[in-house]
Amino acid sequence: MEFSGDQPMLRVTWTDPVTGKNGFLVVHNIVDGHATGGTRMRAGCTLSEVEGLAYGMSLKTTVFDLPAGGAKGGIDCDPKDPEAPGVLRRFLAAMRPWLDTHWVTAEDLGMPQEIIDEAFADLGMDQSYHAAIANSANPAETLQRVQQGLAASVPGGQLLGEVIGGYGVAQSCLGVAEKWGNTPDRTTVAVQGVGTMGGAAAWYLHEAGMRVVAIADAAGTLTDPQGLDIPALLENRNVYGEIDRSKVPDSVQQLPREAVLFVPVDILVPAAVSYAVTQHNVGAVAAKLVVEAANMATTPEAEVELANRGVPVLPDFVANAGAAAWAWWLLTGKVGVDPQDSFALLHSEMRSKVAELIDAWDNDRIAPRATAMKLAHARKQLHATEIVGQQQTAAL
Repeated sequence: MEFSGDQPMLRVTWTDPVTGKNGFLVVHNIVDGHATGGTRMRAGCTLSEVEGLAYGMSLKTTVFDLPAGGAKGGIDCDPKDPEAPGVLRRFLAAMRPWLDTHWVTAEDLGMPQEIIDEAFADLGMDQSYHAAIANSANPAETLQRVQQGLAASVPGGQLLGEVIGGYGVAQSCLGVAEKWGNTPDRTTVAVQGVGTMGGAAAWYLHEAGMRVVAIADAAGTLTDPQGLDIPALLENRNVYGEIDRSKVPDSVQQLPREAVLFVPVDILVPAAVSYAVTQHNVGAVAAKLVVEAANMATTPEAEVELANRGVPVLPDFVANAGAAAWAWWLLTGKVGVDPQDSFALLHSEMRSKVAELIDAWDNDRIAPRATAMKLAHARKQLHATEIVGQQQTAAL
């Protein structure tokens, strides 16, 4: 079954009977029986926000040719609230008919993978990829591969499942720098966010030789024009993903949180919240390229203004799609538990897609989002043609 179009096929608003907090599920479309997208938790989360994110997931799965449609979950609750674990479990229990059959979810803003997996285990569903695992040819083997893949150790003391999305973002940045003839050591970066996406992106950019001159968490921006010691800063994150300021060197300047968006750099990576760059602050953005590591990091109005100034924006549904793509490669056995296989495939896929987007920008000033949307539409049409061909063959 496949549903396509600009409107989602399902919107669900749930109210927690204990706290009165709201949760949302939006399924934009179903492909091959599945819709995929993470579950976020933040105070102020709205149905409209979740709907936009579900549409973005649909674009990701299309561009990366994944066997799933797009969906998203969201809970209007501060993840630091003592009530949050109970709210999460009750939300997942209420969504269980979809989680058992179609919706494959994972970590997102405010919701680490280990926390959501604990909730799934408590509800007897083993792991958050539950529906895809249950529907696979060999559920036990698939579950084992998924668990081992998520927990595979990688350099930097992290786990593969925690860093693969940020690795993909880093490859997006490195791919553009390469297309523009910039060596990593001559490229400066500012990263908003130090969670699994922003932190990993900063780590891999630093490892590749790029100079990360600014990074921001919820407590503010840290900046040093000579380049930050990213591994040391990330090592000093607390349980809430904030960097311990008592361990920050005196040479590092501390600025307000939003200042990270305005540092003069080659590449700005908003990797924290949606709507970070808006028509109200875009005038102060001083980067030459914006790479959306967060979903919907740039408003449409801000993106148009940036393009008019000659600043391209790599859209989220390409730049940050690495985690979603990798999850389905793992589910389907396209990659195994060796991290190097996953890194190699994501490197190849991300570099080729970014090259296509930047070529169109450099040659004809076509915005990367427009090129990516054209690619998504072409692949959707091809998929539809293949389905018709299969149906005609079956009827013979």
